[in-house]
Amino acid sequence: MLNFSRLKIFSILAFCLIIIFYSLSALLNRADNQTLPDSIKRLLPQSNLNLGLDLQGGSQLTMQIDFDYYLKEQLENFREEIKANFRKESIRALPQIQGDKIKFTVRNDADEKLIKKIIRSVNSQLELDYKKNIYEISLSKELVKKMEGDVTRQSIEIVRRRIDENGTKEPLIQAQGKNRILLQVPGVEDSSQVKSLLGKTAKMTFHFVISSNSSGEYILPTPGTKLLYDKEGASYLIDKEVVLSGDLLIDANTTYYQGKPAVGFNFNSLGSRKFAKITRDNIGKIFAIVLDGKVVTAPRINTVINQGSGVISGSFTVQEANEVALLLRAGALPAPLNVIEERSVGPSLGRDSINSGSMAAFIGLVLVVLAMIIIYGTFGAIANIALLFNIMMIIVALSLVGANLTLPGIAGIVLTIGMAVDSNVLIFERIKEEIRNNKSVVVAIDQGFRQAYRTIIDSNITTLIVAFFLFSFGSGPVKGFAVTLSFGILSSMFSAIILTRLMISIWLKKKRPQKLNLF
Repeated sequence: MLNFSRLKIFSILAFCLIIIFYSLSALLNRADNQTLPDSIKRLLPQSNLNLGLDLQGGSQLTMQIDFDYYLKEQLENFREEIKANFRKESIRALPQIQGDKIKFTVRNDADEKLIKKIIRSVNSQLELDYKKNIYEISLSKELVKKMEGDVTRQSIEIVRRRIDENGTKEPLIQAQGKNRILLQVPGVEDSSQVKSLLGKTAKMTFHFVISSNSSGEYILPTPGTKLLYDKEGASYLIDKEVVLSGDLLIDANTTYYQGKPAVGFNFNSLGSRKFAKITRDNIGKIFAIVLDGKVVTAPRINTVINQGSGVISGSFTVQEANEVALLLRAGALPAPLNVIEERSVGPSLGRDSINSGSMAAFIGLVLVVLAMIIIYGTFGAIANIALLFNIMMIIVALSLVGANLTLPGIAGIVLTIGMAVDSNVLIFERIKEEIRNNKSVVVAIDQGFRQAYRTIIDSNITTLIVAFFLFSFGSGPVKGFAVTLSFGILSSMFSAIILTRLMISIWLKKKRPQKLNLF
């Protein structure tokens, strides 16, 4: 147990040097590296210790998904699909939405089997009630439950894309219940920009324009049409049929068109083919680009566009163009998000938390260091050196995985300080027992490590299991505590079993003591 090859010694020392380098880098980046010379900055790895909402301040939003809106939209999609299939099969029926159901009347009983087949082909989980040629279609409970889960997961993913693309570090985004999302954005005190990004569904569709009126006068809609307005108040009567959807976009960016800010976009291969066909077959027609129920621009198709790209021009400012491009890149929300609760944590409160947590960690560390030296002397000093490496390893692990350091995370570090020396205490006490049994110094130390090794592994594994379940079933602060605790346990096993053993082995070879004083 006390013999180390040169390769092992070199590997452990190299690992320790890397830990020192990365931990100093993370702390310097966290503090202020603007005062460092450029030559040193280039040498430092780009690792940073991110602080959570409770330490650096920021915004917290609780949002509710408008699931009723989503259900109505899905019902409308089902209705349009059923209507199109009826037209193909020459079934004379006009499906209409009434409440949460699709209803229609069919005069010919011979169409019953065909109607059921069409509805099953649209979605097998649609429920069909039939009575005296009157059909009612509703969503089954299983389908509604599946939709709720899909909408929540999709909304969380799109919120994450929008916030991450905006340059925010490590937002916390998680579901709360069936239709709520909790969002914590560290470092952003003014939540208005976040709400602006999340308050838009960014659903882009393309329609043909039937008529328009720039004076803002009302145009009477006809069946199959919809009246929309642009930013300037001009009205457009558009065909309800979506000829092209924004979900076929693969990229969007800010550009300039005729000297003014605009949004350039690119379709995927399917969208490019559709776009080319639309422009080829409808030269001379007006094509409206609609974003969140408003006409952004309505150009006339003058030529065939084969390259699958285009430009959305309008009275954009640079900021508006950037925001629209970001929203289109991130994708459309399946349903609107309504902010039902908003909280802000100021940086002064976070600073107080940092000071309090740092003070607690410092006092705990000093007391542990003193206790180890007083009780175990030289071995206690060696354990203290391993403890410092343990703390540095936690900092490096948190910075490399991009985890947030929160107040519960600091509590996890304080707890790890005590747990880290606990392994050394087990080893040292076992060495004491071996010395009492009149063993030589080398044999006592070797047996002490051997006998305590299994106990240390068992106790740390049970603690890791608890941390795993805390992370799996906990949320927010509980997860932060579990992450820090897990890193602390793993690093303490390295520092107690390997690093402490190496330092004691080197000390033994140099000092060759005939007697140990651990009492």
